[in-house]
Amino acid sequence: MSFKTIIQLCIASMFLVFSTLVAWYEGSSILNTPWEWRYTAIFSEIVNGPVMQADDILTIDYFVYAAKFTAIFPLLMLLSSTYIIILLGYVLFKRNIKKYSYFLSCIGVIFLVLSVLVSSSPTIGLKIFFNCFLLLGILLIVIALLRLFNLTIFRKQML
Repeated sequence: MSFKTIIQLCIASMFLVFSTLVAWYEGSSILNTPWEWRYTAIFSEIVNGPVMQADDILTIDYFVYAAKFTAIFPLLMLLSSTYIIILLGYVLFKRNIKKYSYFLSCIGVIFLVLSVLVSSSPTIGLKIFFNCFLLLGILLIVIALLRLFNLTIFRKQML
């Protein structure tokens, strides 16, 4: 792994840690809004059943609340973690363009599925996430297809 890659990983990891801590803090306001527990404490309801008091809320639901109502830092979490995953995929598959393109297209499909899952949300934060998931999914699939198409043209020229 080159020095440039390590620097990029360190910077993206710092962004991820910082944005995670801030999103965690922002999402902790769910403890003070009991009328939102029914709609936002999704994971707590799956694990513990109906949420009756603030102690029943799991930490992961803090991030759901932050994504729904204050989307800036959860969005930074998404972008920095996506950058880290794509960079690690590049390091793993840099010798094989075809595998890297498949890797990118798989991530793109995951983002498209996530965009479908949050598409019906009425909150502004999840509408932003819908647009971001959709844009990233389409962008990654187009990049993967262009890389594969470029590889095919390059191979035909070599023959």
